[in-house]
Amino acid sequence: MNTRIAAALTHGERCRNICGANWLAHLNTIKADAMDSKHDIHTSRVHYIFKRGKPYIWVPEEDMHNTNLVIDERGSLSISNIVPGPLMRLLRSIRKFLPRVALAGDIIPLDDDKVQKITESLRESVLSEHETICQASYAVSALLSSASRNCTSRGESLQEIVDQSDKYAVYKFNIRSCTYVDGSGVAHDLEFNEVDAPKVDPLLTYSAKLIDGINQSQARRRALMLFCFEYYSTVARDALMLSIDHNGFDILGKVPEGANQSSPTQQYVWKEFRFTFKEVARDVETFCRNLVDLEEETLRSIKSYSGLG
Repeated sequence: MNTRIAAALTHGERCRNICGANWLAHLNTIKADAMDSKHDIHTSRVHYIFKRGKPYIWVPEEDMHNTNLVIDERGSLSISNIVPGPLMRLLRSIRKFLPRVALAGDIIPLDDDKVQKITESLRESVLSEHETICQASYAVSALLSSASRNCTSRGESLQEIVDQSDKYAVYKFNIRSCTYVDGSGVAHDLEFNEVDAPKVDPLLTYSAKLIDGINQSQARRRALMLFCFEYYSTVARDALMLSIDHNGFDILGKVPEGANQSSPTQQYVWKEFRFTFKEVARDVETFCRNLVDLEEETLRSIKSYSGLG
């Protein structure tokens, strides 16, 4: 097997990555006046972080969830894979589901002392992310700045919570069950020992801007197309970064449908491809360096047998 091609991540690993990369989730609670109807569920988007393996969620003070949870503390969180910019439009056009994590459990309000502690932890996390970006190398800065203006980082989004913390109620989410829903819409129930606890991650917290920065760059997308050719022996007409993690990344490539790739009436489909790094990318700097190394390695290999070298 080519060392650049790896088996897909486990469902537990994908759960951890999705929860660690995102900061927004859809919270579902039972309406206080519910009459056992499927329409008696209130849903809205909330901010969250993981600390010591548990989600903590910030609910706007005027949101109906606060009333609902006084009556019934049961609830669920739906956390989707981060899909910025042109990638979202593509997934909608090919009717591909967004992988997501569904958590069910009990939602417990925090007292004032614990709210202060968890908010201070959030403030330190946001500050750390800001400092990392300010001190980033040129390669990282260039990639992050290539992202579209409406693509925000985790820290930028959570800054609002830090600045207006008095306008939110804070809860701890005690998880009772975890389900991973893949890109085909198939649900996979997981045991707790299958999922490593998500935490503030020196790579995944920047994944939205990294993915969008790569997808907004034609040069980077051409490199993804070369990866498909070199490691999967398929000619891609286009390619987009789908997700990133410490071990590598997944892309969507627009490749020929069927074995005959030279037919004048050739049809193309979007297909998912997985690539792995030789070195684990523990942070954003290592990820960008590994990506550049892979690009250079691929170009050298293609030149060696194409006569272009």
